[in-house]
Amino acid sequence: MSRLFAALIAAAFASQVSAAEFNDFSPGAFKLQNGQPNQLLVLGTAHLSQLPKSFDPANLSALLELLANWQPKAIAIEALSGPQCAYLLQYPERYADTVKTYCFNTAPARSATGLDVPAATAQAERMLAAWPATPAPAQRRKLASLFLAGGEPASATVQWLRLPAEERHAGDGLDQGLVDSLEKLRQVRNEDYLIAVPLAVRGGHERVYPMDDHTSDASAGDEKAYGAAVMKAWDNRYTAERKQASDILQSHLDTPAGVLAMYRAYNAPGAPEQAFHSDFGAALEEPSPQHYGRNYTGSWETRNLRMASNIREVMITLPGSRMLVIVGASHKGYLDAYLNQMHDVRIVNAEALLRAE
Repeated sequence: MSRLFAALIAAAFASQVSAAEFNDFSPGAFKLQNGQPNQLLVLGTAHLSQLPKSFDPANLSALLELLANWQPKAIAIEALSGPQCAYLLQYPERYADTVKTYCFNTAPARSATGLDVPAATAQAERMLAAWPATPAPAQRRKLASLFLAGGEPASATVQWLRLPAEERHAGDGLDQGLVDSLEKLRQVRNEDYLIAVPLAVRGGHERVYPMDDHTSDASAGDEKAYGAAVMKAWDNRYTAERKQASDILQSHLDTPAGVLAMYRAYNAPGAPEQAFHSDFGAALEEPSPQHYGRNYTGSWETRNLRMASNIREVMITLPGSRMLVIVGASHKGYLDAYLNQMHDVRIVNAEALLRAE
């Protein structure tokens, strides 16, 4: 009876706690006190594949130099992991378009290695757990083949480019078709292959970490009406201002200084709020009876939360290290805010770093 009475008293007391008091707890206010916290640099980027063909990747040199000097120990990219794509493939009714758009085709590597995504991923993890300080070329070729079979093409490219040129040939799991694929991958013009992979190679990393998530993708019903509602919401002065500023920045990408100026602008303190008013905030308030905009914004928030958890998971294995995340600029504000709530994470000011001499 005494235990029951105590429980009733506790329940009565708890019911008197106001909602405001209950919500006062902020995880971000309680940071690691002893030891070096994880340092996280979220670099907001334009999607380089969408820049004009006249863009010369050599003009990324100043940006790459600043990021390399920061010496990250892990680099994450806005890509889906092989295991997530293997999961999405099991649900074509919901994710067929997502797989087609975002997933790497592992069939050629499976044919060459005899391994599906889970088996290849497990073998790659075992290899990395016992990875020597000076791996033989055959080991790098083998690991590249496993990354391809596991749906991690950017990490496979890291291994490929860490090989001496004369060792980039078939063998150890790589057939000629996979060799040709790796040579094509190194020419891909997006931020994964123009920024993350070169930085990983330069920093002596063995891989990069795909951290994107599309499990919140789902049909909104009437896709035509959904698209029209969201597009109408986007037609606002903030969108016009962002486009004008972006056009000016992208007209000066013919020098390393111009590229750096673009990255400073995309990572400036006011950029996330402007993106919100232009995009997600505008959609949130659009008036369709079906709440299409709320569907869109909710999916966006869910995606960012799951991206944040993927990033945090990587940091578990590297306590006290520096991690670089390269992601579309509209994600940056959300990831900074969500991950700043982690007890063992300190957010690095990206714009300040990009202004370092």
